[in-house]
Amino acid sequence: MLGIDPNRPDVGVGGVSEVANQYNIADQFLGRHVCERRGSKIAIVADDRSLSYADVASEMNRVGNGLRRLGIQLQQRVLLILPDGPEFVAAYFGAMKIGAIAVPTSTALRADDYSYLLAESRPSAMIVHSSLWQRVEPAVANRSDVFPIILCGDEYDGTLSWDRWLADAPTELAAQPTAADSVAFWLWTSGSTGRTKAAVHLHRDWQFSCEHYARSVLQMGPADVIFSSSKLFHAYGLGNSLMFPFYVGATTILSSAKSDPKRVLQTAQRHRPTLFFSVPTLYAAMLQEAENEGFYDLSSVRLAISAAEPLSGDVFQRWKSRFGVEILDGIGSTEILHIYISARAGKVKPGSTGTPVEGYSIRIVDENGRDCPPLKVGDMLVSGESAALSYWNHPELTADRMRGKWFFTGDKFWMDEDGYYWIAGRADDLFRVSGKWVAPTEVEAVLTAHPSVLEAAVVGFRERSGIFSPSAYIVPKRGGGNDGQLISELHDFVNQRLPPYKCPCRISIVEELPKAATGKILRYRLRETALAAPGV
Repeated sequence: MLGIDPNRPDVGVGGVSEVANQYNIADQFLGRHVCERRGSKIAIVADDRSLSYADVASEMNRVGNGLRRLGIQLQQRVLLILPDGPEFVAAYFGAMKIGAIAVPTSTALRADDYSYLLAESRPSAMIVHSSLWQRVEPAVANRSDVFPIILCGDEYDGTLSWDRWLADAPTELAAQPTAADSVAFWLWTSGSTGRTKAAVHLHRDWQFSCEHYARSVLQMGPADVIFSSSKLFHAYGLGNSLMFPFYVGATTILSSAKSDPKRVLQTAQRHRPTLFFSVPTLYAAMLQEAENEGFYDLSSVRLAISAAEPLSGDVFQRWKSRFGVEILDGIGSTEILHIYISARAGKVKPGSTGTPVEGYSIRIVDENGRDCPPLKVGDMLVSGESAALSYWNHPELTADRMRGKWFFTGDKFWMDEDGYYWIAGRADDLFRVSGKWVAPTEVEAVLTAHPSVLEAAVVGFRERSGIFSPSAYIVPKRGGGNDGQLISELHDFVNQRLPPYKCPCRISIVEELPKAATGKILRYRLRETALAAPGV
């Protein structure tokens, strides 16, 4: 039965393989800390505010009561468009505590994107921050259905003020007796499968990921302080900044500001986290910031963690040399909820994604569905109890990707003879040159090893003859000098390190690479659009 293990008071949640039929995620991840007299522990440090677990639980209960007063029923969707902060946390848990479905949504979208997501989710209520209202309001105005909109911050006509809405809401609330396999939340994902869709997750799903990754791999406990540059609306950030620390009773640092390298380093130096989460492109940018602007003290950090894109061996080595701490690379997905293959502290092979997280099974298969031997590239399948139930409103895609207990990730991987996994790229990113497969990640790793390169992305470029050749897009470090000279140096650099068919025929210097809000490089945009850049 799921519940509190009296022999492990720091864990709070017991055996993950025996989940009680009655289970509410809000009670298990937040309410229980108050019940077990840990309510005074600091849960959130957000900008200039510090909130205890009791404070956050009270706000959650007020939101839950407020939503019930608006008539929100079981399994109705509550769309959240909020920056990282206590309001997000209270709204996320408050919706799920009354049995509604929380739908965290990116704060970085355009009006037409929000129109699409409103049409997909058909929410019964929406909670938005006023700083985003100019982009959200046109999407709402285009709809014929009417639902309550709660606005944090400034007030606008036609919306409810967050402060006034909650002013007289009770701070006590009994959790809806939901089942462990009831739907609790959606997470938006695009992957390589077309337009954004919602992965449907259950009340029990986070527990599995927290126990097997946060506790077993990271050894996270109540004494840890967590800081993640990735935001709460995405599965990676939601796990890092909220679900993992709240599972073990740790403290999380939340920032509503954009995650630029200087601000992230300053926040980490100020708040002294013990576990630090980010993405490869930001790790590279933070290294440049530290090299150019001087000393940053990250001595409190015992482990750094990376996901979203492959972490190059060069960035791993430079970060360890600069800050004295390892970065554990990992791969996860919104559909599986979080990381399912990870490097381990003291056992890192730079450039490798690591080994499977306990509780998850991995297969690498060929085009006929047969298991690949070591060293052969194939398609990755993963299974584990945190997997999404389905894609909302996309039955054909659900059938294609969620194959029984296995989820088809769309990633190309290979396993070495020691059982370590290495990414070859997304299935739709690989391309053939002279009949041989080229993995963009391999070429990018060589390019980013050049001392003047900050970031690199490689795609297949179709020549007039119809033959593909590698094309590279480079973001240089500040003060990198003449673009033409750098391009010439890079051609020589890769020619000395890669076979001819993998060497980029075209190298373009760009100011930035197109990225998703999570930091993942959008290579399809580089394939679709010819970027104006000097040199070939």
